[in-house]
Amino acid sequence: MGILFGTDGVRGVANSELTCELAFKLGQAGAYVLTGETHHRPRILVGRDTRISGNMLEAALVAGICSVGAEAALVGVLPTPAVAYLTRAYEADAGVMISASHNPVEDNGIKFFNAQGYKLADAIEDAIEDIILNNRKELPQPIGAEVGASVQMRNARRDYIRFLQSTMGTSLEGLFIVLDCANGAASRVAPEVFQSMGAKVCAFYNDPDGTNINDNCGSTHPKHLQQRVVELGADVGLAFDGDADRLIAVDGRGVIVDGDQIMAICAGEMRRHGTLKKDTLVATVMSNMGLDLAMQREGVKIEKTGVGDRYVLEKMLAEGYNLGGEQSGHIIFTDFNTTGDGMVSALQLTGIMARTGKPLCELADIMQVLPQVLVGAKVSNERKDYFAKEAAIAQRIALLDSKYAGRGRVLVRASGTEPLVRVMIEGEDMEEMQRDAQGLAQLIEQQLKVCPE
Repeated sequence: MGILFGTDGVRGVANSELTCELAFKLGQAGAYVLTGETHHRPRILVGRDTRISGNMLEAALVAGICSVGAEAALVGVLPTPAVAYLTRAYEADAGVMISASHNPVEDNGIKFFNAQGYKLADAIEDAIEDIILNNRKELPQPIGAEVGASVQMRNARRDYIRFLQSTMGTSLEGLFIVLDCANGAASRVAPEVFQSMGAKVCAFYNDPDGTNINDNCGSTHPKHLQQRVVELGADVGLAFDGDADRLIAVDGRGVIVDGDQIMAICAGEMRRHGTLKKDTLVATVMSNMGLDLAMQREGVKIEKTGVGDRYVLEKMLAEGYNLGGEQSGHIIFTDFNTTGDGMVSALQLTGIMARTGKPLCELADIMQVLPQVLVGAKVSNERKDYFAKEAAIAQRIALLDSKYAGRGRVLVRASGTEPLVRVMIEGEDMEEMQRDAQGLAQLIEQQLKVCPE
């Protein structure tokens, strides 16, 4: 992985790590690399979430795009998967989303899509980085009429909603759905979509003010959604993250149904209807072992990848699979979109509820979730990849591997989107796992305070 790009674009604290200068350079280099083969004035779609820094970074990014002669088509506040879809639908040459997904408001990010709506291959990201960091390309500096301009795409939200409606063949009439929009990009889209499909809808955390995105709400903080579903007697709760590419559900009892369980439900249903290609689901090494057991019972094969929805998608495209995702709620239905789409996932899940007449708690019984603990060790982005090189950390991991062998597993990895090393343990005793995971996380923090030689 490069210096600038993580597993999901370029991220950092806005105006500190992700500066306007860097956004301008990303606009220049991204436009140049992604539109190098075009023989017309290239058009690049630009969207953002609701963060207060979004306007600032958008202005800098657009200036960079226009400075090399490309046109910036602004779609405003929309989910990340909307940008992926609209890049294809509008026949743009590339797309850019300004968002840090589930991260707190002080963070922001810039991620690119190619003309087909896919996240960039490593080689393309490397080419963009090379221009920014090494100045190895002399970028065009057009003047006069050749300078790029920006245009507002005023029907973008309407067009994305129409696309979402087209993915459903089932009315949601009779379902009572509670939505947690994370004060993010789903805030206007989600209520309109589910109401249009016939559901009774109660939406909250859908009043963004620029600073409240993901603030104790959304897919990473579903506690209030759980309470609201029970209080209102709703059938299901749906929580999105800041850019609405993730989905976490809550059943009528207030119990969380995570990405693994949603994938299990959808994979089982698709296999029964003959629409699951090659009877295979793609998941990551972070998925709960219960998913493997459930899919074995359902006759569904599982392919595993490294963590990150980009790697899930690469496997899906390479092997011709049409369903994959992550425990975190990134779920990809390639029959509909080219990236994880929380709205599509939510519609597919509620569509199964509507068609079968089964409550979500019954559908979720397809999979028994094995106890799992996840702890994050706070480490700087510059040092987080060094954990495996520290002898004390490697020794502790080896001891835990031996301890849990045959009754669980231990997984340690550097986060691709945050300054964290994530420690995951699956097993039987929650108290024991919590103690071991926290102990390892503390050791990682202590050891990585000093840069390795």
